[in-house]
Amino acid sequence: MMPGLLNGLLWLLHWIPFRLMSRLGGILGELLYRFAGERRQVGEINLKLCFPAMPDAERAALLRRHFRMMARAFLEYAYSWHANADELRRLVRVEGMEHLEALRDRPVILFAGHFTGLEICGLRLSVDVPMIDIFTHQKHDGLDELMRAKRGRFGGRLVARQEGIRPILRALKEGWRLYYLPDQDLGERESVFLPFFGVQAATITALSRLAQSTGAAVVPCFPYREENGYVMRIEAPLPDFPSDDPVADAARMNLELEGRILHAPEQYFWLHKRFKTRPPGEARFYD
Repeated sequence: MMPGLLNGLLWLLHWIPFRLMSRLGGILGELLYRFAGERRQVGEINLKLCFPAMPDAERAALLRRHFRMMARAFLEYAYSWHANADELRRLVRVEGMEHLEALRDRPVILFAGHFTGLEICGLRLSVDVPMIDIFTHQKHDGLDELMRAKRGRFGGRLVARQEGIRPILRALKEGWRLYYLPDQDLGERESVFLPFFGVQAATITALSRLAQSTGAAVVPCFPYREENGYVMRIEAPLPDFPSDDPVADAARMNLELEGRILHAPEQYFWLHKRFKTRPPGEARFYD
């Protein structure tokens, strides 16, 4: 879809009340579950790897709920990109802001993960917090420009992954809060293999290294969808993080993330090929 058409559609959708949008997302999610066979297979593989003891029927029900959550999250980009600040405050409740206020004079990395509420909750937080985010260039230049404009409309900044680490280090030292999602497979070159729900996963160590080089506090910050909106939970900084061992820190990061996923497993990105990169000699999970 062309960026202009996408933006126009989302502008129209943002007038729809949250509960009606939720019902529409549920219907769209059911259709995607039935017809998006390739993505459904990825989700089935991921859930079987991460929850091997869960009965098949329970895993299937979880994946079905996840498709509904993903569809709702897509439609809710309408609010993320077009709702005003007061509307976002009504849709997203922020808990734990006192943890950020206590760190006013220190660099902060907001440690998040790929949950379905990451976009709307990130935009909501940027209303009150100077936020910087890392993104990957899109294939369409116009979509890049649209994302920069919409994610930065409350003063937030986007830095492309291809720009390297220096803009991030500089922003952290200037007082920007980094909204950081380190739970993706970026390939073997940038990763170490560590357990994620008991499965060896290509895991980056950048969270530890960024905190070490800037003296930043690492603050867990996770979004959860509720019946009438979202809650963004900001927690106390991780104690004794980072350590002198970035690999041990990355293993701890995975454990911390697992705990937040178990709070609402249907809201995590199970359709992403999290285990695409395998240790040498190990068979691939995905076709």
